[in-house]
Amino acid sequence: MGAQKSIHAGKAKIDVNVDFTQKLCASMMFPPLRDTGRGSPLSLVIGSLCIKHPNLFGGSEKLDLTLDKGLYDSNILVAYRRPGPQWLSQKCFVIQHSLSPEIGVHGTPLDNFSRSGSGGVNLSRFSVGLDLNEPASSKWSSTSSVKIEHVRTLNDGGRSMTRDLDGFPVTCSGNAHDSMLVLKQESRYAKADDHSFSCFSIQIEQGIPVWSKWLIFNRFKFMASNGVKLGPAFLLTSLTVGSIVGDMAPYQAFAVGGLGSVRGYGEGAVGSGRSCLVANTEVTFPLSNMLDGSLFLDCGTDLRSGRHVPGNPALRQGKPGCGVGAGYGIRFKSPFGHFQIDYAINAFQQKTVYFGITNLAS
Repeated sequence: MGAQKSIHAGKAKIDVNVDFTQKLCASMMFPPLRDTGRGSPLSLVIGSLCIKHPNLFGGSEKLDLTLDKGLYDSNILVAYRRPGPQWLSQKCFVIQHSLSPEIGVHGTPLDNFSRSGSGGVNLSRFSVGLDLNEPASSKWSSTSSVKIEHVRTLNDGGRSMTRDLDGFPVTCSGNAHDSMLVLKQESRYAKADDHSFSCFSIQIEQGIPVWSKWLIFNRFKFMASNGVKLGPAFLLTSLTVGSIVGDMAPYQAFAVGGLGSVRGYGEGAVGSGRSCLVANTEVTFPLSNMLDGSLFLDCGTDLRSGRHVPGNPALRQGKPGCGVGAGYGIRFKSPFGHFQIDYAINAFQQKTVYFGITNLAS
């Protein structure tokens, strides 16, 4: 995604990548997301730097260092992998820190729910953990992980906060941060042939109460997709279902709406709840050798669970709780990259244009 360049320095490999895809296209689709001047197109450009060492201590140990940086978003990830027998789980030690605005739950819907403005809440996440990748079969793969996560809530000025603009708590503990020990299990199934494919994944997260005020919860998410050729056309359908029980902070709610969810709505503008259901259907058909057309229909709901989120941010922001978006688009493939334009309309007759660029030539 974006422009990429690789540099070899001894045994280390440095990948430099600038991602112009969905972040930049978002700035071209919507008016400014924030009243603080963060609506500039450059505010949504993400630059990436990746350094990889394939043999850190001479025993095929791999070290990956990734840095993603935008004007208001950042992510640092350090991953260390030790080789092991193929029939055993492959271990990966991970340290990660990220900082980003929280729009899906605390953002304010604007322009008939077609975009979301800032709610003044930002999340700073720091985690340390271990990933275990199980040996994959022909169709199944599985990953288990355990991590300690520390989440701080910050205002737009970078200062710690405990309550949102309406005076409701933004954390589960009531302090300016939440801590949790999370066990996660994810299983994936994929099957494909020349005429169709199908895949699904199941994610289960369990919060373990190591100390008082550490979050206790169970979070479940199921995702399935299926694609089939219909003559020259291709039909793609997908379904996402999620739910969380136990302790939760508002930022842990499922946000419904936006690109990758229900097009025609802003991020989280449909709803944010303890549960969610999102269905997508898209038909792609060739118009020429380099040009494809598409028709799509998205729908999503929070299953009336928004009122069960602490502080009920969805009700305070007037989110409808369910929404439908439909539209059409074109996909243009060229030697310089893949260009995509989608035109969507939501249930409130508000129109949105999405523009994306992928696989840019370096």
